[in-house]
Amino acid sequence: MRQSFLAATFILALFTLAGCDISGPERQRWDLAADGATTFSLSRDGRFALFYSVQQGIVLWDLQQNKKLADLGSQDPHHTTVTNSEISDNQRFAITVTAQNFAVWDLAWGQAQGLWSVSDGIIRDAAIANDGKQVLLALSNGKALFVDLGNGRRLEFLAHREKVNAVALSPNGRYALSGGDDNLAYLWDTDSGQILYRFEHPTRVNQVALQRDGKLAFTADNGNQAFLWDLSDGQKQSALAIRLRQQNFSSSRFSDDGSFLATGTPSKRVELWNTSTGEREAYWKAATQENERPGSAVVYDVAITPDGDVRSGSSAGIAQDWYITD
Repeated sequence: MRQSFLAATFILALFTLAGCDISGPERQRWDLAADGATTFSLSRDGRFALFYSVQQGIVLWDLQQNKKLADLGSQDPHHTTVTNSEISDNQRFAITVTAQNFAVWDLAWGQAQGLWSVSDGIIRDAAIANDGKQVLLALSNGKALFVDLGNGRRLEFLAHREKVNAVALSPNGRYALSGGDDNLAYLWDTDSGQILYRFEHPTRVNQVALQRDGKLAFTADNGNQAFLWDLSDGQKQSALAIRLRQQNFSSSRFSDDGSFLATGTPSKRVELWNTSTGEREAYWKAATQENERPGSAVVYDVAITPDGDVRSGSSAGIAQDWYITD
């Protein structure tokens, strides 16, 4: 009897500690895709959401006004599943990708600018500049491919020795950050292809991000190492104080001033970090679909709103705004 009581008390204590670890309540939720989403992107300020679901196709949503802005339909005539997407920093354009092709969208007009195919590799990630013409692709063949759709210029960055997993592009399209299975991330110039900085990891790099003013870079691998780099000299500014034994990141974004970094994981975790110290400031768990057992959600994108809240979008087809308690 005493042993049962002690076991029950221990379990209760675990739940209590787990509950205390959550940093604050959900402020608002948007259930946008009942069948789930295969990609979900947020604008930099968290106002707009772009997602793809099998039933709805590509949809643009205004979270602030809580209304659908556009049904963009399928990316290609074959209704191929969209696997990645990104909204440009100025919120005007977006890129969506399948394994073999990509489309650029003018979000102001709700229409596609064109559809392009890639024949020599599978597209693993994509980024787009503010002009809607400069795009960057991470390819399975070890290339990071930069394309200027305005003039047709194409630059193949060949420094990676294995497949490229993640890319980020500065808003003006001038600088690129790429990370791959070769345990390396590179910051490079898209005009010349010249490497500016080389960032080493103990295992493969699967997540990267650039601060919009070019002050900081974020790189993370699949072995619990995540670093923040000062781009004035290429030196490590801090390392994230990760509390789990193994944590991968599926999304990341800096606050506008670079003071904070929001991240998401394939296992529902949404977190906010201090970039100066690497310490975690807040933590939440994304919602899962109500009838899904066991419940899971990949946090595809995160954003920090002008009010300082963290917003997330996940594979459950749900966007959430998180309240940060003092």
